[in-house]
Amino acid sequence: MAETIWSVFPPILTIVLALMTKEVYMSLLIGIFSGAMLYSNFNVIQAILTMFAVMEEKVGGNVNILVFLVILGILVAAISRSGATEAYGRWAGERIHGKRSALFLTAFLGMIIFIDDYFNCLTVGTVMRPITDRFKVSRAKLAYIIDATAAPVCILAPVSSWAAAVGSSLPEGTSIDGFALFLRTIPVNLYAILTMLFMLFIAWSGRDFATMGEFVRRNREKFIVPKEYAEEKERNSRTLIGQGTVLDLVLPIFVLICACVFGMLYTGGILEGKTVAEAFADCDSAKSLVLGSFITFVFIAFLYLLRGVLRFDQFCESFVLGFKAMVPAVFILCLAWTMSGIVSDKYLNLGGYVGQLVQVNSAVGLFLPAIFFLVAGFLAFSTGTSWGTFGILIPIAVAVVGLDQYELLVLMVAAVLSGAVAGDHASPISDTTILASAGAQCNHIDHVGTQIPYVLLVCVCSFVGYVVDGFTRNGFAGLAVGIALLAACCFFIRSKFEPVEVDAE
Repeated sequence: MAETIWSVFPPILTIVLALMTKEVYMSLLIGIFSGAMLYSNFNVIQAILTMFAVMEEKVGGNVNILVFLVILGILVAAISRSGATEAYGRWAGERIHGKRSALFLTAFLGMIIFIDDYFNCLTVGTVMRPITDRFKVSRAKLAYIIDATAAPVCILAPVSSWAAAVGSSLPEGTSIDGFALFLRTIPVNLYAILTMLFMLFIAWSGRDFATMGEFVRRNREKFIVPKEYAEEKERNSRTLIGQGTVLDLVLPIFVLICACVFGMLYTGGILEGKTVAEAFADCDSAKSLVLGSFITFVFIAFLYLLRGVLRFDQFCESFVLGFKAMVPAVFILCLAWTMSGIVSDKYLNLGGYVGQLVQVNSAVGLFLPAIFFLVAGFLAFSTGTSWGTFGILIPIAVAVVGLDQYELLVLMVAAVLSGAVAGDHASPISDTTILASAGAQCNHIDHVGTQIPYVLLVCVCSFVGYVVDGFTRNGFAGLAVGIALLAACCFFIRSKFEPVEVDAE
């Protein structure tokens, strides 16, 4: 069953079940087990052993991310108990005078935290959720804004963990400078650019449509907090015991950002004589996040305990509260990683099957960027991983185009990056989608269902742009066409739909 059309079955089954039943945990478990059954030729005992072997491997390899999530949950719980979040909400409420301002501030914060998408999702959600709640911005809308400024921003930032992932995806022994190639793809990464433009339009106009529009209308009648987070919100309000100030929120966030950046430079070898660009390219982002979050944990302990904002026992109680808050995200991530493992090259090898299809059909040269965009989107959507998609398709793009046609290679790699981010953005089993839901404290399936129509609209504009790129061999021509098509869609939406999230103009 490996490297055949059957390798597509487990992720597709998972996604269909999740969207139909709205039960993501069970859907992931069924999908994972179906993949293990296919791999073991329907030997039930071997399938069970395979499933847990993959889980052990994937969870063990990502333990730093889990530790980071738990520490971040503890930090958020401690900040909430200190009263700093409430103080920040009051301070911001006096200066922000509507939903539109709150959404733009969320987008701005998401754009400036471009180091890592995990860090982006959880930090932006932590800082902005009290403010957007104050103005009754729907959690689904907040999750979309967070998700639209996570991976799309990171894939455009030269100084990020994503730039390193792209550079490391090039075939070994190639003479191409991975970082230089990445820089060339930035202005022609259509999906990332168009997503941020469309997100700004939605935040400004308030004209939501499709499932997002229906969800926001219901939210406007009665502010919706998912039941799994409503209990936590009520518990936090009961356990708010400190007299923290705005600085008690701002300083830990500032230290967290600085410490994580330092962690990336440190793990990348900045102290060994490497340049800043080289250090970011060679960093271990997961280890850096753990280092940065632990430094912040120590800082916040001194900040609160020495000033009496929290007592020692009250601070320690934040450990359990923080861990509980992160359990849904941790559980979904563990299952999503297991799903990506069962379709990896060691098992069903979905990437190998897709790679064969691409190479067999690579003769249609004029449509190559558009084809690679679609294939990357499908692969990332099915596996929930952008980085895995880079690793599979970028070497294939190099093999198909060769090093002589460098301009076409830039377009092909840009199409792969663009499609991978698009698929990752829409996938219910994507790390970033899961963490955007967690950051906004939005029901995960609500976030996926409301976001997909927006993703598809931008995908259509990007696809047309890459068709133009293939014919003209000019990335800026495709960008211009994509922006023009998106502008036409925005004009249509503005004339067709009334404002929903923001007050009518």
